[in-house]
Amino acid sequence: MEQTSHGWRDRWLQIQRRTRHSRRRLLLLLAVVGPGIITSNVDNDAGGISVYSQAGAQFGYLLLWSLIPMTIALYVTEEMCARMGVVTGKGLSDLIREEFGFRPTFFLMFAGLLVDLCNTVAEFAGIAAAGEIFHVSRYISVPLAALAVWLLVLRGNYRQVEKIFMVACGFYLTYVFSAVLAKPDWLVAAKHTFIPYIRFDGNYMLMLTALVGTTIAPWQFFYLQAAFVEKRVGPKQYPQVRLDVMLGSISCMIIVFFIIICTAATLNVHGITNITEAKDAAKALEPLAGRWASMLFAFGLLNASLFAACILPLSTAHVICEGLGFEAGIDHKFSEAPIFYWLYTLMLIVGGAIVLIPNAPLFRILVLSQVANGVWLPVVLIFILLLVNRRDLMGEHVNTRTFNVVAWVITVAMIGLTLILAYTSIFDPSTTPGVGGT
Repeated sequence: MEQTSHGWRDRWLQIQRRTRHSRRRLLLLLAVVGPGIITSNVDNDAGGISVYSQAGAQFGYLLLWSLIPMTIALYVTEEMCARMGVVTGKGLSDLIREEFGFRPTFFLMFAGLLVDLCNTVAEFAGIAAAGEIFHVSRYISVPLAALAVWLLVLRGNYRQVEKIFMVACGFYLTYVFSAVLAKPDWLVAAKHTFIPYIRFDGNYMLMLTALVGTTIAPWQFFYLQAAFVEKRVGPKQYPQVRLDVMLGSISCMIIVFFIIICTAATLNVHGITNITEAKDAAKALEPLAGRWASMLFAFGLLNASLFAACILPLSTAHVICEGLGFEAGIDHKFSEAPIFYWLYTLMLIVGGAIVLIPNAPLFRILVLSQVANGVWLPVVLIFILLLVNRRDLMGEHVNTRTFNVVAWVITVAMIGLTLILAYTSIFDPSTTPGVGGT
């Protein structure tokens, strides 16, 4: 009897130890999680939503299969930057300047400023479009949005701002609700998700290229690495960092999945295939799937545009300040990092002001941002691969052979796809799907 009592007590103690261990692991994950989820999801911005909407409207469910390899590509590229951040404690621009000199860094800074400014314009255009759906003039919505995101970053510290960004990630669920209200054919959607359907005509390949281009963008690498550095995450937390990046990559693609399903089940079914902006999709949904589906889609656009309008200028400020050796990060006060905050402020002012110019060529700006992004991305990927394989820099955390093979295949594929998109955007911009999200 006494042995039985001891046996039960030992089992109970084992259960308690396992529970405490699981609780510690969960608390550690919650302390680290954030940058990976935020960085991946913020790329579902106004331009990205336009491309996903066009993919669903033009090709129905046929491109859903591409989301699986895109998830892998997003995870692999972002994981390398996250790993560099936690191992070296330095941002990507900082490492490039130290390891390769100022000239390559200057090129990256200039490209980053140009591309991110165009993309900031795209986000404010998304805010203006979403505001007009809700009957709010862009001359009210854009200045108010710019002021709100400026105050958020200026007045908050990293932890506070990160919590708000995580809440913004949650609002992407509006696209899930929109898709459910659209009543799609789930069996057909599941079939095309797991069985690739490839056509070699120009429009199909161009749309596939645009989907990849909207999913992986250079600014993500700079922001993600800087975020982990600013959060002071070290090598001991690397397993949690890797899980954070994986959760971000998967959640990002889940939202893309539901956006494509929503427009495939409504616009494509009714022959509405010409969607050039996300607001067109939101408006077209109302007579097909009901007012709630339309409003939820429009609210998702507003949330995504505000979210990206916060982070894109932050990424640019990090790129330039790290490259020049200035203090950077929202944990610093304005007096401690004036260059960082002035860059952020000017990006918001210029980006918002361009949207308010009557007859501004917004579509052309967005196409040019795609071209610039296509030129910038392969260069950044090559720098990342060269740095992450430096044993003197990364120690035992260099890429494995298998990871290198996968990463280089992705890099070569990205170079090919982005050059196709850049070529098409320059020589035949009328065929460019959507507005492109970068």
